[in-house]
Amino acid sequence: MEAAKSKDRAGVWKEFEQNPITHSAAHHLMAIGDLIQRLGYARVSDVAKQLKITRGSVSISLRGLKKDGLVIQDENRHLRLSERGQSLVEEIKAKRLLMIRLLAEVLGVDPLQAEIDACKMEHLISGRSARQMVTLLRFIDSGAAEAGPFLAALRNFDPTCAGQTGACASCDDVCLSDSISD
Repeated sequence: MEAAKSKDRAGVWKEFEQNPITHSAAHHLMAIGDLIQRLGYARVSDVAKQLKITRGSVSISLRGLKKDGLVIQDENRHLRLSERGQSLVEEIKAKRLLMIRLLAEVLGVDPLQAEIDACKMEHLISGRSARQMVTLLRFIDSGAAEAGPFLAALRNFDPTCAGQTGACASCDDVCLSDSISD
């Protein structure tokens, strides 16, 4: 059984490469979407200005986004998101808001740090995991009798441990708390 688990884990890291877009591409798409919503149009120079990068960098990134069918450029050089591109932007924004709430409101992470961390993860997390986070937040928001005590217990929980591997279920091979820096 352990050999099968090890074999399954061996390919897990490759899943990162299966991600539909990169962090940079996600921000390019979101900038185009934001500009269109705010100004009614988006151009390469507008995207560059919003992202505080060069027009050349934007042009290079746009090649891949156009090739993947996420961005369309018309004869006037205006950019727009394809239906798939718009859908991806909406999903990324939803995941960002979801993770900000989970990190800041539930786990008590500083709101600015929660936003920074959510930005790093928004385009990487699977829809399945995001839906489970939504379920947790809905449970907490529901006012269910168990939700209040759950949050109180979480907030009052002492996360310190003996620092001994095997002393708790979270620290089989190494103390996870000791292994993570700020």
